[in-house]
Amino acid sequence: MGQATIRNFGQLQTDAFQYDYSVHGGAVGDILTGLRIPKGAVIQNVFADVLTAATSANSTATIALKAETANDLFTAAAVSGAPWSTTGRKQGIPDFATVSDYKKTTVEREVTLSIAVEALSGGKIDFYIQYVLGNAVG
Repeated sequence: MGQATIRNFGQLQTDAFQYDYSVHGGAVGDILTGLRIPKGAVIQNVFADVLTAATSANSTATIALKAETANDLFTAAAVSGAPWSTTGRKQGIPDFATVSDYKKTTVEREVTLSIAVEALSGGKIDFYIQYVLGNAVG
C-alpha cells in the first residue's frame, strides 16, 4: 500500500452537503445526497446548520438523516419543532461526547435524507459529518 493511499487514515475528516428545497424538492421519500462515507469509517460527530427553517403544508413533515441505518445520524423529527423549525446549528446523534453513539459503516454508504409524513414546502440545511477512517478498515 503506497503512502498516498493511507495519508488520511486516522485523521478527522469532515464531509458536507446542502439540502435546498429549491434544488432538491420536498417529495416524501429518500434524497440521495451524493455524499459517500467509506467502509470502516467511524462517524463521531454530525451537525446541521439550518439556514432556512423547514416547512410543510400541515407542519407534520419529518426529516431524518441516515448513513448505516434509519435515523442513525438525525432521528426523524417534525418540521414544526426542534431541530428543523428554527435557524442555527443543531447537534446530530454522534456528538463526540458519547462513544456508544458513534456509527461505523460496514460498507461504503451514501448518506440519505429522508422526508416522511408529508412533502416539504421549503427549507435549506447544511449538514456536516465528521469521521475517522482507521488502518483496520472493516
